[in-house]
Amino acid sequence: MTEKHSLVLVPGLLCTADLWRDQVSGLADIAHCMIGDHTHDDNIPDMARRILAAAPKRFALAGLSLGGYVVLEMMRQAPERITHLAILDSRAIGDTTEERQKRLDFIKLVERGSAFKGVTRSLLPILIHPSRLEDEDLVQRIFKMAEDVGKEAFIRQERALLAREDLSDMLQDIECPTMVLAGAEDRLISPELQREMAINIPTAQYVEIKDCGHLPTMEKPEETNDFLRRWLARH
Repeated sequence: MTEKHSLVLVPGLLCTADLWRDQVSGLADIAHCMIGDHTHDDNIPDMARRILAAAPKRFALAGLSLGGYVVLEMMRQAPERITHLAILDSRAIGDTTEERQKRLDFIKLVERGSAFKGVTRSLLPILIHPSRLEDEDLVQRIFKMAEDVGKEAFIRQERALLAREDLSDMLQDIECPTMVLAGAEDRLISPELQREMAINIPTAQYVEIKDCGHLPTMEKPEETNDFLRRWLARH
């Protein structure tokens, strides 16, 4: 019998382990899954160090969105420990000026004492494909994740994103089997940016999931799992 992979999964901004629910169950026959915790630190390097400290000695690693930035930093800190790397709906470059301002505005709003709603219905069209906006089960799971992360952790995560470095220069040094997976209709991080990142990683395969936004693990779990299986099978 083939030995199972140790697989560390890192959620996105305002996301919890529920982001990976269908991967933990759907890949249980080939992988022991652990969810990385990035809610306690206000910078990406410390988030990476915390997850590395809790992770197995050698493991496969996947991160979505904010989790993608964290897994790239983990790869920078400990490349010898990572057997496979998957980056989902994320990028290596820093924020634009407009994106930075939006983050600063969000932080100010929350710090002023405005009610913390996490993810509102007005933000959903940016996160998920239009065809899923009436899927109440999916919508409520997204709301619940944001609520569970909470105000203080959200501020720490946004500060970490504001302070993050551009990691483009390290992409060419990645040697393990790598997958870059994008939702074809991702409105937060364009598939074009993700494809460009994949081109700069010598071992990367780029894949897209049709009719899917920024959260493929929840929107299209079966297709996401199929791609993850193929990725884990690479040597």
